[in-house]
Parts: sequence; structure tokens; C-alpha cells
Amino acid sequence: QVQVVESGGGLVQPGGSLRLSCTASGFILNETATGWFRQAPGKEREGVSCISSRGLIYYQDSVKGRFTISRDNAKFTVYLQMSDLKPEDTAVYYCAVRRSLVPTTDRADYTYWGQGTQVTVSS
Repeated sequence: QVQVVESGGGLVQPGGSLRLSCTASGFILNETATGWFRQAPGKEREGVSCISSRGLIYYQDSVKGRFTISRDNAKFTVYLQMSDLKPEDTAVYYCAVRRSLVPTTDRADYTYWGQGTQVTVSS
């Protein structure tokens, strides 16, 4: 059974940092790509960043220089380190996994999704 679980969300002040974790289980992970998406109230879900099991990485322009994605294949975990957070980063953050070495931020390309974790940036 495939499971994708996110953790690490919370409330943080503007300029603060959070690290999200995504742990996947139930299938072979060394030929997959993992993406982080977010959905703010009233908006569509958008791709934030993604990484392949071979280390190919992509960032959405609005998070470049502030967010860092990484993975620990031994722990089947992908991290999203978020720094210099802004109120517009407030959203539910989702992790998703696809059976491919090609990372994309198109949500239609992903098969397995986590339940989401809330990130709120507010003073």
C-alpha cells in the first residue's frame, strides 16, 4: 500500500523558517520524483518545487532563493526548507510522488498524494 505523509507545518512569523518533511512508503523509491505543491484559500493548487531521485531540481520563481528542496533516499524522505517566509506563502502544502525520474510541477503528472500540512505565515 502506497503512503505519502507530510509533516512540519505550523504558524510562523514573516521572515521565519519552517522545514516540511515528506515520507513515502510502499514502493521502490529510487526511480521516482517528488513534488511539493501548495493551495491557498480560493486559489488553484500550484507547484512549488520538485526533485528526482537522481537530484534534478526545479523551483517556482516566487520561492527561488528562499526554499530548498532535498532528499534522503535512505530514509525515503524529501524535505522542503522554507526561509524568509512571507504571508503569501500561507497555504496547505502537499507532497506528491510520481514513478518517473523526471521532476515536474504539473500536478496532473503525480499519482500519489499526501494529506497536506498547513503553513500559516502571520504576525
